[in-house]
Order: sequence, then C-alpha cells, then structure tokens
Amino acid sequence: MTAFDLTGRLAVVTGARRGIGRAMARALAEAGADIIGVSASLEETGSDVAKDVTAAGRHFETIRTDFADPQAVRDLGADLAARERPVDILVNNAGTIRRTPAAQHSDADWELVLQVNLNAQFALTRAVGATMVDRGRGKVIFTASLLSFQGGITVPGYTAAKHGIAGLTKALANEWAPHGVNVNAIAPGYIATDNTQALQDDPARSKAILDRIPAARWGNADDLAGATVFLASDAAAYIHGVLLPVDGGWLGR
Repeated sequence: MTAFDLTGRLAVVTGARRGIGRAMARALAEAGADIIGVSASLEETGSDVAKDVTAAGRHFETIRTDFADPQAVRDLGADLAARERPVDILVNNAGTIRRTPAAQHSDADWELVLQVNLNAQFALTRAVGATMVDRGRGKVIFTASLLSFQGGITVPGYTAAKHGIAGLTKALANEWAPHGVNVNAIAPGYIATDNTQALQDDPARSKAILDRIPAARWGNADDLAGATVFLASDAAAYIHGVLLPVDGGWLGR
C-alpha cells in the first residue's frame, strides 16, 4: 500500500456528471475509493461517471441535488453526515458560470452563481467537515479557479465566488488542520469543458489564451486527475490551505 492508495475510502464528488468532476471521480476510483457522485442532472443509472467508477472495480452511488436550492444542499449535507459509513474525501466541484459585462450583470445571475459556487460549497462542507473533525481525519478539496487569483472578463459573480473559495479554503484549513482534516483547493487553468466553450469558440479569445499558456494547449479534464488523488491521499498529510494551480504555467507567465 502506497501513500497514494485510497482503497477503502469513500469520496463524494459534486458536479460529477461530466468534465472535471467526472475525471476527478474516475481518478479517485482508480486509486481505490468508492464514489458518491452528486449532480443536479446525474442519471439515476447508466451515467458515464458510474460506468467509469464501476469499470475501476469500485462502488458508485448517485445523488441528484440542485445546488441552486439552499434547502436541497442542507438536506444533502445532513444525509451524508448521518450515514453509518463516513465520508473520507469531499470534492466540492459543482459550479456554474454566467458571462455578462458587469454593467449588465443581473441580480439573478449574480445570486445564482454565488449560491452554486460559494454558498452551497460552505453549507455542504460545514456538514460533512464537522464529521471529519469529530473523527480526526478527512480530506476536503475545493475546485477553485485562475479567477481565484485574477479578475477575468465579463464574469464578476464567478470571480467573486472563486475568490471566496480561496478564502474559505484557508479559513477552514486554519480551524480544521489541528483536527487532522486537510482542506485544500485545485485551481484549474483553461480546461476544455462546457464552461469554457464560449471562449474556445471565440477565435480571438482562444488565440490570446493559448498565446499565454506556456504548455501551448488547452488543458483537458484528465489533467486534474493527479492533483486530485494527491490532495485526497496520505501523501498530502502536511498540506493545508493550499490553492494548487493546474494551469499549464499560466500564472507563471
């Protein structure tokens, strides 16, 4: 058994239906973890992520939760916290984005993005994290963003939420590290997913982005796999409150 072996552990991955969340769930399963996949639109049976996890020989459970609904998120947290088998790894990956210039950015878009990307993350982590603190062990991984460091363009709500995730990661690490709970975040760079499709489809923006990435390519969801397993494993036992960029070198440019 190596420090990266997750055999016997239970991981909850939110936003698991596709993209980065699916890749994270698959990577954790391949490292040995059983998976609870959570998404608003996750198929009850036969989902791609379920197939990935079972192909790795691990157990998969589907939970459908709308992260735009605060009560649904509180109910999810209560359910997970009350289970006989405790959650060992919580990956907070669910998210949404709205692209509108700030002067035209509606209250509805602002409130939706803050709810899904920040409020829901705190509510779920508060519930599951409390059980980890009581047990004296656990791993929490947030999906942050390059916009946890930068301002972005036409995404004021998303940027505010992802800056909030950066602060929340550090705040929870400060409180929970003495109790054996590691709280960290991964900050993906420009990854080719549905959330970035508008940028990929804009020739000028896509070229400007690629020109700045030292790796000279868009990332793909599987580029997040290694960082996810690392932060979920015993190999990261002394790592707390870190935002780990996986960005092809973008922030170093």
